Amino acid sequence: MAKTQTTAATDHQQLAVLLEVGEVLGAAANFEQALYEILQVLCNRLQMRLGTLSLLRGEQEVAIDIAYGLSQDEIDRGRYKVGEGITGRVVASAKPVIVPRISSEPLFLDRTGARTSHEKSQSSFICVPIALQREVVGTLSADCPYVDDSRLQANVRLLTIVAAMVAQNVATRRRARAEWANLADENQRLQTELKERFHPTNIIGNSRPMEEVGGLIGKVAPSDATVLLRGESGTGKELVADAIHYHSLRSGQPLVRVHIAALPETLVEAELFGHEKGAFTGATEASVGRFERADGGTLFLDEIGELPIGVQVKLLRVLQTRQIERLGSSESHQIDVRIIAATHVDLEKAVAAGTFREDLYYRLNVFPIYVPPLRERKSDILLLADTFLDQYGRKHSKQMRRISTPAIDMLMSYHWPGNVRELENCIERAIILSVDGVVHGHHLPPSLQTAASSGTDLSGSLEMMMSSYEREIIVEALKNTKGNMARAARLLGTTSRIFTYRTKSLDISPRQYRR
Repeated sequence: MAKTQTTAATDHQQLAVLLEVGEVLGAAANFEQALYEILQVLCNRLQMRLGTLSLLRGEQEVAIDIAYGLSQDEIDRGRYKVGEGITGRVVASAKPVIVPRISSEPLFLDRTGARTSHEKSQSSFICVPIALQREVVGTLSADCPYVDDSRLQANVRLLTIVAAMVAQNVATRRRARAEWANLADENQRLQTELKERFHPTNIIGNSRPMEEVGGLIGKVAPSDATVLLRGESGTGKELVADAIHYHSLRSGQPLVRVHIAALPETLVEAELFGHEKGAFTGATEASVGRFERADGGTLFLDEIGELPIGVQVKLLRVLQTRQIERLGSSESHQIDVRIIAATHVDLEKAVAAGTFREDLYYRLNVFPIYVPPLRERKSDILLLADTFLDQYGRKHSKQMRRISTPAIDMLMSYHWPGNVRELENCIERAIILSVDGVVHGHHLPPSLQTAASSGTDLSGSLEMMMSSYEREIIVEALKNTKGNMARAARLLGTTSRIFTYRTKSLDISPRQYRR
């Protein structure tokens, strides 16, 4: 009779536990919190000391995800290979395991280190699989005081029922964990890709001036020093800023860009520092400024020379104190931001004219980098042109093979007032117009096709100009035939003897075109 009463009491207690678990699941708005509360219910109601929920991660590892009675360090240590230890064996077999005495079971690894020797000798361990559609997605386990085998079997049945009740939740959490891990991997991949993309040697060129710029980038990037990029519009200052950020210790944090000249003067301050609701007409709600968005990362202030004089005072104060105040607020916010500024304006002249504060100039001019115009690095033109040929060929789904010799001559002769940006636009336009995979001279803008605009007025005799034209034709033929003189001669409708004579007289080496 006593045994029957005990069994009845146990059944009643377990029914109460299941009802409470059901209530937790029914009211759950957060999976993690719900699963933790279920472990708490099991431990408190059934005198269990530790409760853990472990998830299968990938195909070969199972790790504690949520626990009651363990510290975070102990949770982090709870990792097992599938088939390893008790937890790993339950995942592999999809069957529950009972350890009557933890201290006497050699398969019990106690990776968490959460149990004393005394606790191991007085405790039992139960571990049951959590399965969804016959797929094991995790385990539910608990330490409980040893009473007798029947009580252990009753607890196994209870944990098995609870495992079935939470299986859907656990599967959802496992998928979320997997998605998070995939996102983390993708983020790391993108970070690596950005570092490679914006490596100085990949974006700058091989001219001596740009090699010097690349060296400066490599030196300043790891520091937190403020950088001032000088140079004409279109020279690639934004790419240099990207290279500095993605090779800095802040590369995993935001890079926020602000083009000062594109902002209305009345909104510059609000855009930079943010504003509170009602700070000005139209401010219907509070807004975070660019400085706060860049907290922990880098703020790129493009065209800093266009910054209104009134905002310059506030920017100087921010650079000095590393604190901002939103427009319409007196409350200060501490920020940690690295500043990279850029300008095509002669700031020294602007200081002399009173349009740019001298103290702000010295605050920004910690590490100046001059990005030279394209006309000062002629050797980079073909490298950049080939890069754009590949880039925009893929963008417009065209198989672009090369740039013709006349087109190359036009590119090399032009003075490029718009710098790299103008070259990029020219190549994209030419690709759109091309029908044979070759950029020809007539595909280039009119500004490159007139001698006056390119600074290449016709000079010399008719004979010299005819020789120059003949040379272009012969070089084109050699390129098309990969340096094969006989084929090149046939292509031009002449004999090999005459073709050989003309190459020698024009000092053309067919060998250099063999590939």
